[in-house]
Amino acid sequence: MSNANSKVNTLKYILAVVIYGTIGPILRFINLPSELVVFSRGVIGTLSILVFMKILGRKVDLKAIKSNLRPLILSGFFLGLNWVFLFAAYVRISVAVASLLNYTAPIMVVIIAPFLYKERIRPIKAICIITAFIGVVLTSGIVSVGIGNVDLIGITLPVLAALAFVGIVICNKSLKGIDSYNKAIVQLAASAVTVLPYVMYNNRGKSIEFDLRSTFLVLLLGAVHTGVAYCLYFESLGALSVQSIAVLGYLEPVVSVLGSVFVLHQSLDLYGWIGAILIIFSSAASELIGPKKTIN
Repeated sequence: MSNANSKVNTLKYILAVVIYGTIGPILRFINLPSELVVFSRGVIGTLSILVFMKILGRKVDLKAIKSNLRPLILSGFFLGLNWVFLFAAYVRISVAVASLLNYTAPIMVVIIAPFLYKERIRPIKAICIITAFIGVVLTSGIVSVGIGNVDLIGITLPVLAALAFVGIVICNKSLKGIDSYNKAIVQLAASAVTVLPYVMYNNRGKSIEFDLRSTFLVLLLGAVHTGVAYCLYFESLGALSVQSIAVLGYLEPVVSVLGSVFVLHQSLDLYGWIGAILIIFSSAASELIGPKKTIN
């Protein structure tokens, strides 16, 4: 690959993760139930990617989808849960704390790997796990304000979102012979179907008003933060090393934290900042340990 193409793919990936990182701050300006936003994002994202596939001359591979249907639907189910838990957390606690706790997912994958894949936890990765746990405790606010003053439901929601993301990772490991675009359209559609019953149940008898700002931002989240960002992400993924993906991927929580602090004025105390550094450092380090390769 030429140096120019490498730079283009790196920029595409950076742009994708930066776009992802702005979701939390944007959600705070939407006056709609978070689960309805999740459903809308799944539907609009699916349609957007289908449009992009048409523009790029790609076709829906029904054979590949059929052969991977079960793990695709299951991963879409976990994707829907991840969004529901995370978006609900954004409403209850600061975007910074919710984003950071959600980004304990790589550490969770390291913890379950010995049980599912018979992978031994190396001492350095054990240190990463302990470091991330300390970061979670510090970021949660338990140390600074005491457990009685912490929104326990609020800090539990992003942890559940991280667990759901682990489910996505496990399901994706069993996928074979399907490209990222076809995988995305099924997963996004399945995520929308997953949350639809919850949307209907939780909003029964309620009057939902779609103001102009909220409608525009929901369309933005679906078309840009899902459709465009997913396409940028998938286009660049196969050309970057795992190390580059691991390091650059952590721009997303950094952007979320900065958006929380400077846009929403949700400040982190000293313990929070130390916890943020520990979570990002330990999670990135756990992914960086291993042979250099690219994602196919």
